[in-house]
Amino acid sequence: MNKKHLDILIRLGEGFTLEFKRSGTSNIGRELCAFANATGGTLLIGVTDDGKICGVDDHNRLKSVIQSIARTIEPALLVDIESVEDVLVVAVPPQNGKPYSHSGKFYLREGASSQQLSRNEIREFFFREGMIHFDEMACDRFSLDTDLTESVYISFARRAKIPDDMDMVQALENLHLVRNGLMTYAGAWLLAADIQKFTVSGFVSCALFMGTSRVNILDRKNFTGNLQDIFQDVITWLLSKLNTKFIITGTGRDERPELPADALREALVNALVHRDYRSNANVQVHIYGNRVEIISPGGLPAGMKEADIGLKSIPRNPLLFSMFYRMDLVEQIGSGIKRMQQLCRDYGVQEPILQIEDNWVTIIFNRHDLQSERESGATPPATPPATPPVARILFSCGEEIDREEMQKQLGIKNKKYFLESYLKPALKSGFFERTIPDKPNSPLQRYRLTELGRQWLKKQRSGG
Repeated sequence: MNKKHLDILIRLGEGFTLEFKRSGTSNIGRELCAFANATGGTLLIGVTDDGKICGVDDHNRLKSVIQSIARTIEPALLVDIESVEDVLVVAVPPQNGKPYSHSGKFYLREGASSQQLSRNEIREFFFREGMIHFDEMACDRFSLDTDLTESVYISFARRAKIPDDMDMVQALENLHLVRNGLMTYAGAWLLAADIQKFTVSGFVSCALFMGTSRVNILDRKNFTGNLQDIFQDVITWLLSKLNTKFIITGTGRDERPELPADALREALVNALVHRDYRSNANVQVHIYGNRVEIISPGGLPAGMKEADIGLKSIPRNPLLFSMFYRMDLVEQIGSGIKRMQQLCRDYGVQEPILQIEDNWVTIIFNRHDLQSERESGATPPATPPATPPVARILFSCGEEIDREEMQKQLGIKNKKYFLESYLKPALKSGFFERTIPDKPNSPLQRYRLTELGRQWLKKQRSGG
């Protein structure tokens, strides 16, 4: 740092990341600790509260004392100290070892001052930094004798692949849902007859609106019970409100919702697993004429930035996540957003839009506004076919074509993935066939539409 940079800092004045100190080292430990528990900061020794440089003497001695104080902080703190003319500049970089304490007390930067945290504030700080997970805490109000019913447990055990002959409580202990004889919150949410008995905001509210705003409500329903049932009930309600097209296939008739059901399931699972269950708000599912919104309270978990979405995942409720994974309701960690995007691409619809706010995460699926189209007299576009991979082949590769060119047109690089997910289903559908059926592996092999495929494609393109 040079004199020019120092002058700029002083002109900015004291604040969340900057503290002035006239002289001495009193309360230095508190200030360093508070900066470390926040986002880091800078302490200027030799500057008055009103921003005037008064300077300090014996910088070497002060540096030694400050380094010693930093080492007494738990865990030990690394700070950068330098002299800029008569001012001693002490910089606390952003830290990864939170929380930090000094003399057994915790401090946090609030505005332009450092405050000692109360017990409740320390607890909240731990939650916010992801060092305590609410789902792993004991739910004292849940009674293993009266609240754990056999019917709910049997349903959970089947989904969680628990052996039939295993003792109920022993199984829950092995899964860490019961600890020291008490049900955890994750266990309560999965095994409660009514989740609201233990977490008031644990239910999911669903609403169907007329048009594109919340003015006119056509249907509203709250879903409670346990998270297993809530998930299934909400998905059933959601799909029942979407438009469905009936597709004639080589083996009969398929029903095709306007949005991919698997992507909607993934979005709802994310909302249930990653929400902040300490919030008074609840998960919400809103259907409008032009979109579906799935809204989850809590914002992003600690340590997660918007730029990390799709690249990594930090579960806010790791125990609950592990149970959903065990029940095959989620894929591996970190794959949710990418999976939704791929499902929508394969389905031929727009990828979902993610809106991140401090206290909310919203996933938006755009849909055709059929009501507005009817009112305007416009003809809605033809709906893509029921099986997304087959649809892409039929629409993009309608002419006789070889496998490599087909992959190139579809933009798929992985041969094994293309064969398993696209070509084999297309051949099985009866819409597509080999030009040399007796020699499937012939280097001269090409592929073309069958008569059934040509009729089907003509009907789709005509909007039928």
